[in-house]
Amino acid sequence: MRVKKNGTTVNRWQGWIFFCIGLIGLAVGCWYRHAGLRKDASPEVAESFGVMGTVASLELAGNAETAGAAQQRIHRIFEDVEARWSLFRPESELSRLNASAAEQPFACSEELWRVLRLAREAWQASDGAFDISAKPLMDLWGFYRKRGTMPTEKEIAAVLPRVGLDKIQFDDEQHSVKFTVPGMALDLGGIAKGVAVDWAKEAAVACGVKAGVINLGGNLALLPEPLPNRESYRIGVRHPLRAEQCLEVLELQNCATATSGGYERFVELEGRRYAHIMDPRTGRPAEQMLAVTVIAPSAGQADWMSTAVFVGGEAIGRRLAERYPDTRMLLCFEDGNGGVRVVRLPVE
Repeated sequence: MRVKKNGTTVNRWQGWIFFCIGLIGLAVGCWYRHAGLRKDASPEVAESFGVMGTVASLELAGNAETAGAAQQRIHRIFEDVEARWSLFRPESELSRLNASAAEQPFACSEELWRVLRLAREAWQASDGAFDISAKPLMDLWGFYRKRGTMPTEKEIAAVLPRVGLDKIQFDDEQHSVKFTVPGMALDLGGIAKGVAVDWAKEAAVACGVKAGVINLGGNLALLPEPLPNRESYRIGVRHPLRAEQCLEVLELQNCATATSGGYERFVELEGRRYAHIMDPRTGRPAEQMLAVTVIAPSAGQADWMSTAVFVGGEAIGRRLAERYPDTRMLLCFEDGNGGVRVVRLPVE
């Protein structure tokens, strides 16, 4: 079978390899399968590329003009989000906010304010399990700069007062942010990629692309229609203990998925691995779960909810499932016998 990459026809299996490269390198628990597409179901665009510290994968159906236009717009969106909100670029909007918001209110762009509003909703809905102000803790534990020893109780206690959205003044009229405690900092890592995927999906649909998959670091948006001659998209949920196995296959379309897990991205301190997901309430990495997969109407929602439930556990998952009835979740726990116990929410 044949697909096209950047307008050039390539072998179908090469296209599949491009897509898998993105998924393998993402530290996530979901992957997309064509399950035997015929030639006339091949997407017009199939590519993978690096951006925002991860790998993006696109599969866009339609004609060359619409798919190519969508491809270009998605590239610009991802690159713009990276430029605006990277923690590793001193000139980015987020870096400038973190550097100055303790001194005076920082006026946010409309794009950043939209993300902050969603992050505030997430913080409130999750009872603080999702908190974009956890960057000081991420720094302490060496998730951005390696350290060889465990943080002490004294170090954790010293950092915790600088964490919490309740310590930030949000001016809804001026769209500004003010830190009330020196040393605070925001980290959009658990929400920005999902939001970027939502914007990319909107751009693709606006260009006339109705079928395809947009994947950014494991945050997937499935376009409104399946690819030709298919009834849906097949999303495999990775087994959190055995990477070569699929825990479950979901048949989906016109929605988004995200997975949070501790089996790929982690820091190792004193011989023990700690997941790259922080519990902002305790000052320690979350440890009670193996993985969480969320299916939601938007990628931004799926992104923050998977993080919140990974941190807060089944109780937060049940609360969020009740509050957001159009979402579904798969919660994975160790069963004590080397296997996985799966809790599906909402309970049917």
